[in-house]
Amino acid sequence: MDKKTLSRDGTPIAYERTGQGPAVILVSGAMSTGGTVAPLAVPLSERYEVLVYDRRGRGASGDTAPYEVAREVEDLAALIEEAGGEASLCGISSGGALVLEAAASGLPVRRVAVYETPFADFLEGGAQQNAEYTEHLTAALAEGRRGDAVELFLRLTGMGEEMIQGARNSPMWPGMESVAPTLAYDNAVMAGGLVPRDRLASVTVPVLAVAGGASPEWMREGTRAVAEAAPDGSYRVLEGQTHMVDPSALAPVLAEFFSIT
Repeated sequence: MDKKTLSRDGTPIAYERTGQGPAVILVSGAMSTGGTVAPLAVPLSERYEVLVYDRRGRGASGDTAPYEVAREVEDLAALIEEAGGEASLCGISSGGALVLEAAASGLPVRRVAVYETPFADFLEGGAQQNAEYTEHLTAALAEGRRGDAVELFLRLTGMGEEMIQGARNSPMWPGMESVAPTLAYDNAVMAGGLVPRDRLASVTVPVLAVAGGASPEWMREGTRAVAEAAPDGSYRVLEGQTHMVDPSALAPVLAEFFSIT
């Protein structure tokens, strides 16, 4: 990230921009930085000016307590201002919940796309699972058990115990622990983990919800529910893709959607 802007509360937000054209801002999900979505910016920058950024508490961006979801909306507002006062947004995974909230908050957004925001409406026991995760995550972070917090998140994503222990012993673990406090931020953005239908009803711009055809059915149905809850929503499935979507598969769909006037 080679540039910085200040959010409303004075928090520095690090970002980089590539390409020329209408502005598109990419928003990463949990345990991710701007670098995570940077590969998606490469093909999009052929037609758009693309901004990627480190969400607060991650990478080169700062952080200011106490956290509120509204502060992250203000971070996006600052980036939109840097982009010329208007932008389209694309959120990956839980980053999708943030861009939907930003649009519902009335930011100057042209269009919004999300990829598999993990709303658990169609996952059996999903609401209870999210409630338990919130309880245990809050306790782990309050007690300074960052490693346990990361484990909780990995387990929530479905990672097996053997793989979790392998991750704990890998060189990437210290970096994962360093951003563990931001797991609470994404959890707050997800607001209980169910599709925020009332909030989505207030989104006045077009919304594209995309899922992978090889992802679990509950993930696809939750994504479809986002499109159905938005007044101007559409749903798209990328055959063969999973939650770890290939940028070369997603970028053409986004480029087409963002080009519609």
